[in-house]
Amino acid sequence: MMHVYFDHNASTPLDPRVLEVMLPFLHEQCGNASSRHEFGTVARKAVDRAREQVAAIVGAQPAQVVFTSGGTEANNLFIRGMAAGMKPGQVAVSGIEHPCVTAPAQDLQRQGWKLRKLKVNCDGQIDLADVDAALAEKTALMSVMLANNETGVIQDVAAVGERAKRAGALMHTDAVQALGKIAVEFAALNVQALTLSAHKIYGPKGAGALVVDKRLDLRAVLAGGGQERGLRGGTENVPAIAGFGAACEIAAARLAELSPRLAALRERLERGLATMGAVIFGAHVPRLPNTSYFAFRGIHGETLVIELDKAGYAVGSGAACSSTDNAPSGTLLAMGVEPELARGAVRFSLGADNSAEQVDGFLQALSGVLQRLRTMQAVAV
Repeated sequence: MMHVYFDHNASTPLDPRVLEVMLPFLHEQCGNASSRHEFGTVARKAVDRAREQVAAIVGAQPAQVVFTSGGTEANNLFIRGMAAGMKPGQVAVSGIEHPCVTAPAQDLQRQGWKLRKLKVNCDGQIDLADVDAALAEKTALMSVMLANNETGVIQDVAAVGERAKRAGALMHTDAVQALGKIAVEFAALNVQALTLSAHKIYGPKGAGALVVDKRLDLRAVLAGGGQERGLRGGTENVPAIAGFGAACEIAAARLAELSPRLAALRERLERGLATMGAVIFGAHVPRLPNTSYFAFRGIHGETLVIELDKAGYAVGSGAACSSTDNAPSGTLLAMGVEPELARGAVRFSLGADNSAEQVDGFLQALSGVLQRLRTMQAVAV
């Protein structure tokens, strides 16, 4: 059975054009970008080209791009790398951040910093009044994601950044989910640092970037041979970096066409979901065009994901579940969603190759799965 992939917020397939750019550096072009010979020069040129491509998609300068192993490292580089040159103060992050933002912020708390979690409203939008309340206390660092990885809700980062600037706080945004789906402009966001990742835009896993204001006193988290202007030690992953650059160039070129097409497919999906009684989270505010986060009362999200996978459709569960942890989505709890409904959350995220026929097939399969699950529940009762 051929599976249909609807989990593009988790990761995307590698674009064949990206692979074509990467292949020489996986085989015959084996040079280290720090070497002085011809092989090293070829590698260095590939890294420099990629730096230009990554900078261009967010309207930054190449010198502002620091390559990392992915979004997680980039987020850690900002939080830990900025804190390393500061006295402990207040760090404020939204209550719906990815763990790779909240975890290093919590580490700062253990080092004597004050951690402030910014509230969101019932639609998953940052509460600007709570931002103002947080900034009334001297704040050193602030991080608010541009688009949530679960709900797809887009945050008014520019408004938060303007407030942070007036208060003297340094502002960062995790733009990993937004890139390639909506326009991302570094200067317009009023931030001093911005995180990107390749594998969310049909590039390779293992490549990301922190785009920074060059005036920041950012300290290295990984010490080594002085790569990335001394901000990220370690031999550059040339194949992945070259692929990242190519993916950025492709994403920028097709954004105007892809975004409305994905939005139309999502509308088609959500019309069908509505007829089945789904609760759609964040439906009344701006969201990423490819993302729908929904639940059905009385149906567990993990169960639904497994049954849909059996039917040939790959989607994501919103619950942070493991073998010992059945906790509902922290994002939904922050939005005030009751835990039982939050446990039913399923994330559907479209990609460039998805079609209307695939969406219709998913809806048909979902209807059958729901009917079976509800019948089983009725029999059990």
